[in-house]
Amino acid sequence: MKRFGLKDEDLKLWHLVTATVRPHALKKKKPAPVKPPFAQPEIETVTIKGLPEGQNTLSAPRIERPLPLVPFKIGEAVRPQSGFRLSEATTFAPDPIEPKRKRRISRERDPIEARLDLHGLNQIQAEQRLKAFVQQAWANDYRAVLVITGKGMAENGILKRNAPEWLSDPALAHIVAGISQAHARHGGSGALYVALKRRQG
Repeated sequence: MKRFGLKDEDLKLWHLVTATVRPHALKKKKPAPVKPPFAQPEIETVTIKGLPEGQNTLSAPRIERPLPLVPFKIGEAVRPQSGFRLSEATTFAPDPIEPKRKRRISRERDPIEARLDLHGLNQIQAEQRLKAFVQQAWANDYRAVLVITGKGMAENGILKRNAPEWLSDPALAHIVAGISQAHARHGGSGALYVALKRRQG
């Protein structure tokens, strides 16, 4: 008798297959293990073809755990990390004149051999005039000159602030020995003594 339109040969094959099948209990799948937070990832090994055995694998390094964040409250001062220290930025200016030499200049025992007044000049003009003046004074073998910058608003004028930086130009390193604020009789905080180095030869 044919069932479901199957041929006798098909039925024989079906009986052979079913005779070899044994029922098995279904295995329950184990729940996947829960990874703890910040778990270290597994090291991945990569095989490279063409290299000798034992030297053809590379292992990726482990990822370091992130460092814990330090709590910070609004208004709290920032503390530098250990081993580091915060410091104020250094200003670009020549060294100050030696105290004894400055005293001699202020009392004109060392004569002030030339004066330059930068009043009325803009920054570009003042910088060019100042550098040319110092170079000419050094060429004339002068040892001390006076530069009048003015005090500006609230004694914080642009020329007063920038003059020391202009005099720190590396092109003037062989000329300028030091600068210091002038004595009150020579302009006080609105003027600078500029000590010049001796010419070589």
